[in-house]
Amino acid sequence: MIAFHISPVLKVGVRAGPSYVLALMAISVMGIVTGLHSGCLPPPVDSGRDTPPASDADRSIAQNSVKMLAEGRETFRFDTFGSESFWGDALKLHQALAGSANGGVGPGVTPNQALQLGLKVDSDMLIPAVIESLQSGTLNLDDPLTTLDLLRADAVVGVKGFFDQNRTITSIGIQCALCHSTVDDAVLPGIGRRLDGWGNRDLNVGAIIAIAPDLSALANVLQVTQDTVRAVVNAWGPGKFDAELTLDGKGFRPDNRTAATLIPPAFGLAGVNLHTWTGWGSVTHWNAFVSNLEMHGHGTFFDPRLNDPVRFPVAVRAGLHDVRSNPDLITPKLAALHFYQLAIAAPAPADGTFVREAARRGESLFAGKAGCARCHVPPLFTEPGWNMHTPDEIGIDSFQADRSPDGRYRTSPLKGLWTHQKGGFYHDGRFPTLRAVIDHYDGHFDLSLSEAEKDDLVQYLLSL
Repeated sequence: MIAFHISPVLKVGVRAGPSYVLALMAISVMGIVTGLHSGCLPPPVDSGRDTPPASDADRSIAQNSVKMLAEGRETFRFDTFGSESFWGDALKLHQALAGSANGGVGPGVTPNQALQLGLKVDSDMLIPAVIESLQSGTLNLDDPLTTLDLLRADAVVGVKGFFDQNRTITSIGIQCALCHSTVDDAVLPGIGRRLDGWGNRDLNVGAIIAIAPDLSALANVLQVTQDTVRAVVNAWGPGKFDAELTLDGKGFRPDNRTAATLIPPAFGLAGVNLHTWTGWGSVTHWNAFVSNLEMHGHGTFFDPRLNDPVRFPVAVRAGLHDVRSNPDLITPKLAALHFYQLAIAAPAPADGTFVREAARRGESLFAGKAGCARCHVPPLFTEPGWNMHTPDEIGIDSFQADRSPDGRYRTSPLKGLWTHQKGGFYHDGRFPTLRAVIDHYDGHFDLSLSEAEKDDLVQYLLSL
């Protein structure tokens, strides 16, 4: 990462140009730069067949894959899609972050407070001296000015600050990585190297929205007061977001619990048909949906299912079934974004995080007595095809399913399950542990699993 010094506290990271990024991606992700330069491809997987020399078409495919990975990663990590017109210009969230002492309003948000809200800091964007001062405790993390310095450095994962020539923050936008990345905590809790695709179960999106000075844009479309909006979003809690709120206006379930759902991971999706808890659409559909309707970027989105005034009254009022922006800042980037996301493999668990012998027994149960593999088909661990089930099939209520077009729940893929145990399981975290999930299915399907068998299944799930 190339960088130069601009702030007395932090170094502003300058992302490298396309040629540098392509080389970096080729070396670190695909390892084929040398092969491309020499006119050869990397050694193929041994298929038992004689492999002919690489053709021009083969080389073109390899070059395109490197290019799309690089562009997709840049989009995933750093593109706001023009969302600053909503989060900054409309909600004025940047003013609340800055505080009155720095040209904003109120007390401001310090780095410690930002970390408590679940925001993460990319240590690769910081100079070594800053990292040393973080580790020694000499950097002031109780001053909103330091938060602004972190934003100037592009170091706040998923958040982009915009500054004028006087270094005063003028707006703020968000990126895919805000919800679907975390860090490895290598420097301090919440500060480290990026982990793309991990659902940020620490992120309190609702509390962040609630501090915005002006929520009239949301209040007007929901036809409620700003205080009501704050009550709804403050109820979400860490690791949750309600993507349907601005479609149907339902802030709470019938039992008065929040209608928000857990932030899912964005890794391990290659080969998986539907991306969301209730199966709104494919990965690329969801990218278009979120970037246009939830991030409030400027692009094109079409889904006639939303043009239903009974089920989606808010969406109809806002015309969300047919969104057209000029210029379109989203559509040209969807293909590479999709490509990059599909390349993010689910992370393997570390040694010592599960009991291997128990996991082996659990694998036999998963495929046999427990019947889990009927829906969670290895190695995808979801159904190839239409991976959807009615609420009755899985033995739960229909509230969240009824907020979706098809009234069903998706069979979630299970790889990397160990990374998102925080916040519970199922779409709304109703089951606090994996053991609770297994207990539910044991009762629903009359599996008659013993206590030891349930424990073995837990270990197998943790091993995926």
